[in-house]
Amino acid sequence: MNINHTLNEVLVRLFRNINMIEERALRTGEYKDVTTNDMHVIEAVGMEGAKNMTRVARSLEVTTGTLTIAINSLVKKGYVDRTRSEEDRRVVLISLSEKGKRAYLHHRKFHEQMIDSIVKELTEEEQAVLEKALTKLAQFFQTS
Repeated sequence: MNINHTLNEVLVRLFRNINMIEERALRTGEYKDVTTNDMHVIEAVGMEGAKNMTRVARSLEVTTGTLTIAINSLVKKGYVDRTRSEEDRRVVLISLSEKGKRAYLHHRKFHEQMIDSIVKELTEEEQAVLEKALTKLAQFFQTS
């Protein structure tokens, strides 16, 4: 089997498995109503306080209209609060509710555990090689 075929097989399987595992890890207890897409929006809104819709849409690389649909759902589910800017009433600001902050931390914990379980099995040299290879892979996808 050549390296191209092997890499393709591994990357496809890895992407699928990470998505399935992440979905299962997220949809527990209090967060049964959260999709992976919802969680990525929650992550982009972040814990730093209110952000405008345009800033969050840019970070997710989606249109403001697409983000509005996701935010409407998250507001309804109680994960996001929406307010108008005091300086410019046309500007909509979004921030995480207390429930949204708990979901954010739940998701971050999942990622920390995933990375810790991978790193602990690797030598420092293997960690450096993996970091370099994944950085190059990420750069490829960013320019594609």
